[in-house]
Amino acid sequence: MALAPSEFTFISQLVRQRAAIVLEPGKEYLVESRLASLAAREGEGDFARLVTRLQEDRSGQLATEVVDAMTTNETLFFRDAHPFEALRHHVLPQLLALRAPSRRLRVWCGASSSGQEPYSIAMVLHEELDKHPGWTVDLLATDINAEMLARTEEGLYSQLEVNRGLPIAMLMKHFDKKGTHWQVKEPLRQMVRTQLLNLAAPFPPLGTFDVVFLRNVLIYFDPEVKKQVLDRVRAVLRPDGYLFLGGSETTLTIDDSWERVSLGQSTAYRPKERP
Repeated sequence: MALAPSEFTFISQLVRQRAAIVLEPGKEYLVESRLASLAAREGEGDFARLVTRLQEDRSGQLATEVVDAMTTNETLFFRDAHPFEALRHHVLPQLLALRAPSRRLRVWCGASSSGQEPYSIAMVLHEELDKHPGWTVDLLATDINAEMLARTEEGLYSQLEVNRGLPIAMLMKHFDKKGTHWQVKEPLRQMVRTQLLNLAAPFPPLGTFDVVFLRNVLIYFDPEVKKQVLDRVRAVLRPDGYLFLGGSETTLTIDDSWERVSLGQSTAYRPKERP
């Protein structure tokens, strides 16, 4: 059953209010495909019934399910490759020198989905810090979707998922075979700490970070929300830290308090000095 204009308007406003995700006219097909199972559960595929249930649901649980369904969770290990090479060859050597007195690094993956990105970061950190014993690493993985965070904590991936971007040498080194699946080994799972977080809302206390990966999520926000998110990220990133965005994302024309830096074949952003 097709989505009526009024139903699309209600759902798009709900998703924007709760997660700041913009669903413009023309995205009706996306809403229909993402919410088909929920609509079937709530009213035999009737989107009107789903909207009615959303209006009646005082617990907010159904609205949370709608937002989760509309959240894009497309991800893979070492996506785009170059940022991870930049982390290994440019960022870490510099930070190891700068943080030598404390021997501690804090990294935040701000849209971690089902865990492939934070575990990609963890593999790089684990391999590089093996050469420098005595360091403490805090790797925080956050997402708006609790189900995705549960998957991250379990660290269990199908053969298809590990085939997407994960070099075979890293698969054999950092994963154990579990039936038809592969599970991230315990040392890496212990490196990654998960937390539910909505980037479009004020952040809870997070402390400060040396590196932030915020990749392929700003594209879903309007310019004002992008600016707000970048402001909040800047507040938790150390002045000499690095921000990695997705390949099609930039701070340019949105927030001029960042400077763009080239790191090999990758690009990162650093906070400009305050006047």
